[in-house]
Amino acid sequence: MFHLIVCALSQRLKFSDRNMLEDKANPRCSTLILVFLLLVLITDVISVSGNSVNTDRKILLNLKSFLEKQNRVNRGRYSEWNQGSSNPCKWHGISCSPDMQRVTGIDLSDSKISGEMFNNFSAFTQLQRLDLSRNTLKGVVPDDLNSCHSLVYLNLSHNILGGELKLTGLTSLQKLDLSTNRFHGEVSFSFPAICNRLVVANLSMNHFSGRIDKLFDGCLNLQYLDLSSNKFTGNIWTGFSRLVEFSVSENLVTGPVPASSFSENCTLKSLDLSVNKFRGEVPREISNCKNLVMLNLWGNKFSGPIPSELGSISTLEGLLLGDNSFSRVIQESLLNLRNLAILDLSMNKFGGEMQEVFGRFKQLKSLVLQGNSYTDGLSSSGVHKLTNLSRLDLSYNNFSGPLLAEISQMVGLKFLVLAYNQFTGAIPPEYGDLSQLQALDLSFNRLVGSIPPSIGNLRSLLWLMLANNSLTGEIPGELGNCRSLLWLNLANNQLSGRFPHELTNIGRNPTPTFESNRKSNPMISSPSNCLVTKRLLTIDYSPFGFIYTILTRKICRNIWDQLLQGYGFFQVCVKGSPVRKYRVSGYLQLSGNRFSGEVPSGIGKMQHLSVLHLSYNQFTGKLPTEIGNLPLVVLNISSNKFSGQIPMGIGNLNCLQNLDLSQNEFSGTFPGNLNSLNELCKFNISFNPQMGGKIPDIGQSATFEEESYLGNPLLQSRVFKWQEVENGSKSGEEGFWWKAVLMEHGCGLTWGMVMLYVCVKRFDPKWAMNKVEAMLRPLNKINASSSRGGRGRGRGRGRGRRIY
Repeated sequence: MFHLIVCALSQRLKFSDRNMLEDKANPRCSTLILVFLLLVLITDVISVSGNSVNTDRKILLNLKSFLEKQNRVNRGRYSEWNQGSSNPCKWHGISCSPDMQRVTGIDLSDSKISGEMFNNFSAFTQLQRLDLSRNTLKGVVPDDLNSCHSLVYLNLSHNILGGELKLTGLTSLQKLDLSTNRFHGEVSFSFPAICNRLVVANLSMNHFSGRIDKLFDGCLNLQYLDLSSNKFTGNIWTGFSRLVEFSVSENLVTGPVPASSFSENCTLKSLDLSVNKFRGEVPREISNCKNLVMLNLWGNKFSGPIPSELGSISTLEGLLLGDNSFSRVIQESLLNLRNLAILDLSMNKFGGEMQEVFGRFKQLKSLVLQGNSYTDGLSSSGVHKLTNLSRLDLSYNNFSGPLLAEISQMVGLKFLVLAYNQFTGAIPPEYGDLSQLQALDLSFNRLVGSIPPSIGNLRSLLWLMLANNSLTGEIPGELGNCRSLLWLNLANNQLSGRFPHELTNIGRNPTPTFESNRKSNPMISSPSNCLVTKRLLTIDYSPFGFIYTILTRKICRNIWDQLLQGYGFFQVCVKGSPVRKYRVSGYLQLSGNRFSGEVPSGIGKMQHLSVLHLSYNQFTGKLPTEIGNLPLVVLNISSNKFSGQIPMGIGNLNCLQNLDLSQNEFSGTFPGNLNSLNELCKFNISFNPQMGGKIPDIGQSATFEEESYLGNPLLQSRVFKWQEVENGSKSGEEGFWWKAVLMEHGCGLTWGMVMLYVCVKRFDPKWAMNKVEAMLRPLNKINASSSRGGRGRGRGRGRGRRIY
């Protein structure tokens, strides 16, 4: 070793006596130097081989172990790693370099992963792509990720990750997707630090805040930027015109949009400024964006005229200007937009008759004019002559007069929404000729007459909404021919007759309609779709109620697209299977009419139903046992005359969340298996006075308040203490005697308390008044409950106490 050191020193030192050192060195010096260099080379080789596919394999197995420890059931395909092959380049979701020597990509998207992120991705020193999207990852992004300097693509979207964004080390990043998470705070920690090569950045649907007006100036390669559905404030970033797509919708950005934002070399194809606080006029310089395809200014405070210069943007397909304060004049130049497919001018308070110019937009496929306070009829505008239209939404106006039969000439119409107007007369039978129609919403008008049997010709119809009118007659059996009809709402009319057995056939085969929608190009979504989605899904009922809390425009669009294509967005119970599945489920709402007779046993065939609402009618007889075969989430049959035993099958509806059987004539014993409905959160069986048995003291049935059981004197429970008899239950004449005494005592007590109240009221001793009012409160509560159930007719009137 001494000789080796001396030799090495002799090669490096430049002293004056260097030759002397060399002379004294061992003659084998050269050989030892060669050995030393060889050892260094071997060390380097070992070091390089340490960063090999084998090293990456070991780290992947560590990752697998980490994921399996956090996810003990419902694992993704990562659990198959190292089973069929030891070569990680052949494992699911793993990609490697061309020479198969290094792992360069990890795709664990939609792999049912929960828990926190793996904290050693930096060990993959050649990692370029990482996709962990569509899982339920939580916590913060570990700092370790900042050491992945080769990372080009990062997708963490659709998780529940939170904390502040600090990705300053990812300087090679080109595509970043953090959408649909819970990140918060300002993004200035990461921008412009990671801007050098960034082309795509999606930060939408988080809780980011702060100003954005200067953040992206240094992102010179950026082309796609989505900041929508956050809490950004301040003025708009004025450099957006050099992008291809820019969205800052659903934020708190304010101020005017400067004309200088639209440079002469504008490259924008999509601009979405919707649902903010922008004000002032729209700059006419927007016409510099010659390639613009979609312009969305919906939901702001823009005012003044709609710029006539928009008519020069020949590429424009979507023009969404709703929920602003634009002037009533519709520029004739907009008729030059030959590619314009959707025009949304809803909620601009236009008023008066509908402008005649709308009848000349022959190129349109979708016209949305809801909420404009229009009056009079439709014929003067000529919109019924727009034969290319597939969607016409004129809801929430004040249109009056009869419905136009000429609408039947719009043969391509798929969605006709005329709800919340004052249309009168009968439903034209010609509407049965609209063979492409998928949604017909005429609810909340003043329509009379019967439902035309010709509606049964609409084989593609998914929604039929005729609620809150004054329709009469029976439900035509021809409706059973509507093979796609999943959502039917006829509530609050004056319909009568029996529940036709043909009606149980609706929605039996919607697959052809769904398949047709999957093949067709999706239409540009309008923010007005949210109002339609809310109404068509009647999301004040479970299982759709959760949408209210998360409803953004993107979610509306996704739900709408999923429904039209037949993809469910929540899990439902499936007959014969313990596993719930994502399926499209519908509803049947016949409440608030005059239907009578028995419900047919064929209702058990309606396997698409999640909501069945038959309340406030005059149905009689036993409730079919087959109702226990349905995947119901809501069952409301209150305020009818159903009798007999409650079907035991209801206790098997494991997905049931809302059950209302109140104000009927059910008898027999309280079904004990209702106690096993663990998801039941709303329950009412009150005022079925012939029902007996005992309410369980523990379990789900015991979690509900007294109001759920009022008016059932034969029911035994710790809630109803007056039914307890010291020496056991009485029967026959003895039982009648103590009930009569109890009734007499109760009436006398009530009368005495009332008289006492009147006496003390004159002298107004406050202590006595408080005592008497406290004593009267329980009796008032019972009397009020027993008096409910009356229902008024017409829009806006009370319907008594309902539990939805």
